Amino acid sequence: MSATDVAWAIGRIYIGWPVRLFTRARAVGLENVPTTGGAVYAINHLHWIDIPLVGLLSPRTVWFVAKAEAANYPVVGGFLRLHGAIAIHRGASDREAVRRMRDEARAGHVIGLYVEGTRQKSGRPGVAQPGAAMVGLQEEVPIIPVAIYGTQFWKPGNFRRCTVAFGEPLRFHDLPKNGKGYREATAVIERRIHELFDELERAEQ
Repeated sequence: MSATDVAWAIGRIYIGWPVRLFTRARAVGLENVPTTGGAVYAINHLHWIDIPLVGLLSPRTVWFVAKAEAANYPVVGGFLRLHGAIAIHRGASDREAVRRMRDEARAGHVIGLYVEGTRQKSGRPGVAQPGAAMVGLQEEVPIIPVAIYGTQFWKPGNFRRCTVAFGEPLRFHDLPKNGKGYREATAVIERRIHELFDELERAEQ
Protein backbone atom coordinates (compact mmCIF):
# COMPACT_ATOMS: atom_id res chain seq x y z
CA MET A 1 0.00 0.00 0.00
CA SER A 2 1.42 3.37 -1.04
CA ALA A 3 1.58 6.53 1.09
CA THR A 4 -1.25 7.94 -1.02
CA ASP A 5 -3.43 4.89 -0.29
CA VAL A 6 -2.72 5.30 3.43
CA ALA A 7 -3.58 9.02 3.31
CA TRP A 8 -6.87 8.23 1.57
CA ALA A 9 -7.72 5.43 4.01
CA ILE A 10 -7.27 7.82 6.94
CA GLY A 11 -9.03 10.67 5.11
CA ARG A 12 -12.10 8.53 4.51
CA ILE A 13 -12.46 8.42 8.30
CA TYR A 14 -11.92 12.00 9.45
CA ILE A 15 -13.26 13.67 6.27
CA GLY A 16 -15.51 10.87 5.07
CA TRP A 17 -17.96 10.63 7.93
CA PRO A 18 -18.97 14.35 7.94
CA VAL A 19 -19.20 14.34 4.12
CA ARG A 20 -21.39 11.24 4.20
CA LEU A 21 -23.55 12.72 6.97
CA PHE A 22 -24.03 16.21 5.53
CA THR A 23 -24.47 15.21 1.86
CA ARG A 24 -26.49 12.04 2.52
CA ALA A 25 -24.00 10.56 0.05
CA ARG A 26 -25.17 7.85 -2.33
CA ALA A 27 -23.29 5.93 -5.02
CA VAL A 28 -24.73 4.25 -8.11
CA GLY A 29 -22.89 1.89 -10.46
CA LEU A 30 -19.91 0.97 -8.30
CA GLU A 31 -19.80 -2.36 -10.13
CA ASN A 32 -18.61 -0.43 -13.21
CA VAL A 33 -15.30 0.52 -11.58
CA PRO A 34 -12.51 -1.94 -12.48
CA THR A 35 -11.01 -3.47 -9.35
CA THR A 36 -7.45 -3.26 -10.69
CA GLY A 37 -5.46 -1.49 -13.38
CA GLY A 38 -5.29 2.06 -14.60
CA ALA A 39 -8.45 4.01 -15.33
CA VAL A 40 -9.72 7.57 -15.71
CA TYR A 41 -12.73 9.05 -13.96
CA ALA A 42 -14.24 11.71 -16.26
CA ILE A 43 -16.34 13.76 -13.82
CA ASN A 44 -18.63 16.78 -14.02
CA HIS A 45 -17.98 19.57 -11.49
CA LEU A 46 -20.66 21.64 -9.73
CA HIS A 47 -19.37 22.40 -6.21
CA TRP A 48 -16.16 22.20 -4.17
CA ILE A 49 -17.71 19.35 -2.18
CA ASP A 50 -17.62 17.17 -5.33
CA ILE A 51 -13.98 16.32 -4.59
CA PRO A 52 -14.35 14.78 -1.12
CA LEU A 53 -17.69 13.25 -2.21
CA VAL A 54 -16.17 11.31 -5.11
CA GLY A 55 -13.13 10.43 -3.01
CA LEU A 56 -15.38 9.03 -0.29
CA LEU A 57 -17.64 7.00 -2.58
CA SER A 58 -15.01 5.69 -4.99
CA PRO A 59 -14.09 2.07 -4.24
CA ARG A 60 -10.51 2.89 -5.25
CA THR A 61 -8.00 5.60 -4.38
CA VAL A 62 -8.32 8.57 -6.74
CA TRP A 63 -5.38 10.61 -7.99
CA PHE A 64 -7.23 13.86 -8.64
CA VAL A 65 -6.09 16.51 -11.10
CA ALA A 66 -6.07 19.87 -9.29
CA LYS A 67 -5.45 23.42 -10.45
CA ALA A 68 -1.85 24.48 -9.88
CA GLU A 69 -2.88 27.51 -7.81
CA ALA A 70 -4.40 25.25 -5.14
CA ALA A 71 -1.52 22.79 -5.24
CA ASN A 72 0.93 25.63 -4.55
CA TYR A 73 -0.76 26.92 -1.38
CA PRO A 74 1.59 26.28 1.58
CA VAL A 75 -0.73 24.07 3.67
CA VAL A 76 -3.43 23.07 1.19
CA GLY A 77 -0.84 22.15 -1.42
CA GLY A 78 0.93 19.77 0.92
CA PHE A 79 -2.37 18.13 1.82
CA LEU A 80 -3.29 17.70 -1.86
CA ARG A 81 0.10 16.27 -2.77
CA LEU A 82 -0.10 13.82 0.14
CA HIS A 83 -3.33 12.55 -1.40
CA GLY A 84 -1.76 12.12 -4.85
CA ALA A 85 -3.03 15.32 -6.49
CA ILE A 86 -1.63 16.12 -9.94
CA ALA A 87 -1.23 19.87 -10.42
CA ILE A 88 -2.18 21.35 -13.79
CA HIS A 89 -2.11 24.90 -15.15
CA ARG A 90 -5.59 25.64 -16.49
CA GLY A 91 -5.92 27.23 -19.91
CA ALA A 92 -2.45 26.20 -21.02
CA SER A 93 -0.75 23.16 -22.48
CA ASP A 94 0.80 21.55 -19.41
CA ARG A 95 2.97 18.73 -20.71
CA GLU A 96 4.36 17.85 -17.29
CA ALA A 97 0.86 17.37 -15.88
CA VAL A 98 -0.17 15.23 -18.86
CA ARG A 99 2.99 13.16 -18.45
CA ARG A 100 2.20 12.66 -14.76
CA MET A 101 -1.38 11.63 -15.51
CA ARG A 102 -0.18 9.11 -18.08
CA ASP A 103 2.49 7.78 -15.72
CA GLU A 104 -0.01 7.23 -12.91
CA ALA A 105 -2.56 5.58 -15.22
CA ARG A 106 0.19 3.33 -16.59
CA ALA A 107 1.15 2.45 -13.00
CA GLY A 108 -2.38 1.14 -12.43
CA HIS A 109 -3.91 4.11 -10.61
CA VAL A 110 -7.27 5.82 -11.08
CA ILE A 111 -7.00 9.40 -12.36
CA GLY A 112 -9.82 11.74 -11.32
CA LEU A 113 -10.35 14.50 -13.87
CA TYR A 114 -13.12 17.14 -13.78
CA VAL A 115 -13.60 17.30 -17.51
CA GLU A 116 -15.04 20.82 -17.87
CA GLY A 117 -11.82 22.25 -16.44
CA THR A 118 -13.64 24.39 -13.87
CA ARG A 119 -16.75 24.38 -11.69
CA GLN A 120 -20.02 24.89 -13.56
CA LYS A 121 -22.32 27.57 -12.14
CA SER A 122 -25.25 26.67 -14.39
CA GLY A 123 -26.16 23.67 -12.23
CA ARG A 124 -25.62 21.26 -15.12
CA PRO A 125 -22.59 19.55 -16.69
CA GLY A 126 -20.75 21.71 -19.20
CA VAL A 127 -18.53 21.19 -22.24
CA ALA A 128 -15.90 18.51 -21.73
CA GLN A 129 -12.24 19.16 -22.44
CA PRO A 130 -10.02 16.47 -24.04
CA GLY A 131 -7.76 15.61 -21.08
CA ALA A 132 -9.56 12.43 -20.04
CA ALA A 133 -9.75 11.19 -23.62
CA MET A 134 -6.07 11.91 -24.17
CA VAL A 135 -4.95 9.86 -21.17
CA GLY A 136 -7.40 7.05 -21.89
CA LEU A 137 -6.39 6.70 -25.53
CA GLN A 138 -2.66 7.08 -25.01
CA GLU A 139 -2.46 4.59 -22.14
CA GLU A 140 -5.26 2.33 -23.42
CA VAL A 141 -7.10 2.38 -20.09
CA PRO A 142 -10.87 2.55 -19.57
CA ILE A 143 -12.56 5.89 -19.05
CA ILE A 144 -15.36 5.83 -16.47
CA PRO A 145 -17.94 8.61 -17.02
CA VAL A 146 -18.94 9.92 -13.59
CA ALA A 147 -21.96 12.18 -13.02
CA ILE A 148 -22.59 14.07 -9.81
CA TYR A 149 -26.10 15.28 -9.02
CA GLY A 150 -27.31 17.25 -6.01
CA THR A 151 -24.21 19.22 -5.13
CA GLN A 152 -25.50 22.13 -7.24
CA PHE A 153 -28.16 22.60 -4.54
CA TRP A 154 -26.00 21.75 -1.54
CA LYS A 155 -24.98 24.29 1.08
CA PRO A 156 -24.68 24.30 4.87
CA GLY A 157 -28.18 24.28 6.28
CA ASN A 158 -29.62 22.78 3.09
CA PHE A 159 -28.18 19.31 3.11
CA ARG A 160 -29.61 17.97 -0.14
CA ARG A 161 -28.88 14.39 -1.03
CA CYS A 162 -25.88 14.14 -3.34
CA THR A 163 -25.47 11.18 -5.69
CA VAL A 164 -22.49 10.00 -7.71
CA ALA A 165 -23.16 7.69 -10.68
CA PHE A 166 -20.28 5.63 -12.08
CA GLY A 167 -21.07 4.73 -15.68
CA GLU A 168 -19.98 1.76 -17.75
CA PRO A 169 -16.32 1.92 -18.83
CA LEU A 170 -15.62 3.45 -22.22
CA ARG A 171 -12.78 2.21 -24.43
CA PHE A 172 -11.72 3.73 -27.72
CA HIS A 173 -9.38 1.20 -29.32
CA ASP A 174 -10.67 2.10 -32.77
CA LEU A 175 -9.81 5.80 -32.53
CA PRO A 176 -6.46 7.33 -33.52
CA LYS A 177 -4.21 8.69 -30.78
CA ASN A 178 -4.31 12.25 -32.07
CA GLY A 179 -6.43 15.39 -31.95
CA LYS A 180 -9.19 13.88 -34.08
CA GLY A 181 -9.40 10.82 -31.86
CA TYR A 182 -9.42 12.91 -28.69
CA ARG A 183 -12.26 15.07 -30.01
CA GLU A 184 -14.38 12.09 -31.00
CA ALA A 185 -13.81 10.33 -27.68
CA THR A 186 -14.51 13.53 -25.74
CA ALA A 187 -17.87 13.94 -27.50
CA VAL A 188 -18.86 10.43 -26.39
CA ILE A 189 -17.64 11.05 -22.83
CA GLU A 190 -19.53 14.34 -22.60
CA ARG A 191 -22.73 12.78 -23.92
CA ARG A 192 -22.54 9.90 -21.46
CA ILE A 193 -21.97 12.21 -18.49
CA HIS A 194 -25.02 14.25 -19.51
CA GLU A 195 -27.09 11.07 -19.87
CA LEU A 196 -26.09 9.86 -16.41
CA PHE A 197 -26.83 13.30 -14.94
CA ASP A 198 -30.28 13.32 -16.56
CA GLU A 199 -30.99 9.83 -15.20
CA LEU A 200 -30.13 11.00 -11.69
CA GLU A 201 -32.25 14.12 -12.11
CA ARG A 202 -35.28 12.07 -13.18
CA ALA A 203 -34.80 9.73 -10.23
CA GLU A 204 -34.97 12.67 -7.83
CA GLN A 205 -38.25 14.00 -9.22
